[in-house]
This record gives sequence, structure tokens and C-alpha cells, in this order.
Amino acid sequence: MLGDGNGWVISPNGKKYWGKFGAAGLFLQAEDKILLQHRAAWTAQGDTWGIPGGARDSHETATEAALRETVEECGIDPAHVTPCEEVVTMRVPGWSYTTVLARTIDGAPLPVEANEESEELRWVPLDDVCELHLHPGFAAALEGLIGHTCPHD
Repeated sequence: MLGDGNGWVISPNGKKYWGKFGAAGLFLQAEDKILLQHRAAWTAQGDTWGIPGGARDSHETATEAALRETVEECGIDPAHVTPCEEVVTMRVPGWSYTTVLARTIDGAPLPVEANEESEELRWVPLDDVCELHLHPGFAAALEGLIGHTCPHD
């Protein structure tokens, strides 16, 4: 059911995580860049940079959720994206976050259009990502994600 994943999960230690069925995001690569989202201040852990993503609905795979969220938040046409790997980058009892690694079909950055959940969208060179104020979960996962980057065609 569309939107049935929206809501908080509270872990045994009392910490809250968004997404009743977990969450997923898209680590979208083009050339030596990745697509980053400057999250709106009103969002959970807002005013930080990370990848587009959000709550998984009950019927979605991590890849389906990550692509849906990227369409909603960035206006990306999923026909121009090739997912290549799913990496669980955070797991707590009853909740997980899966990062879906993907590449643009032609290897070039795609045009993007931010929705209200974003202050800005930007294709950022991998070497410059750590210069931004990163979402804590993304910052913790970044080194491992770079080791899993999608192969070039």
C-alpha cells in the first residue's frame, strides 16, 4: 500500500528511525560524481547532505523504494538509472537502512529538480563529499560505500 511505510520505529534503546519497514536511499553515480541532497531543515536530521531516500513501503524492495524516493525528491527518470548493488548500511533491532548503489545509464549527470524536502540537489565529486555537513548515517556509511561503487560499462 502506497505510503504505509511512513512512520517511526522506536528501537529497544528508545532511538527513533524513520520507516516502519526500514528505509532506503540511492547512491547514484555519474562520472566521478554522486548525487547529493541538501535536506530541508524541517526534515529528520535536516540541514545536512546525504543521498535521496526515505521510508520503504510494505510491498517494496529496497531498490524500488530508493528509486521511488529519488523520483519524488529529485525528479530523476528511473529509466536512466541502472541499480547494481544493495548494501545494508545500518541495522538495529526491527529496522534497517539499505543503500542502493546505481549508475546513470550513459555515465553523465542527469538533470534534477528538487522538491520541498530539499534545499538543494548537487552532483558532487567523490573527493569533495566529506567537505559538506553530512547526514550522520550517510557519513558513517560513506567509506564502505565507496568500496562498493558500481563498475563502469
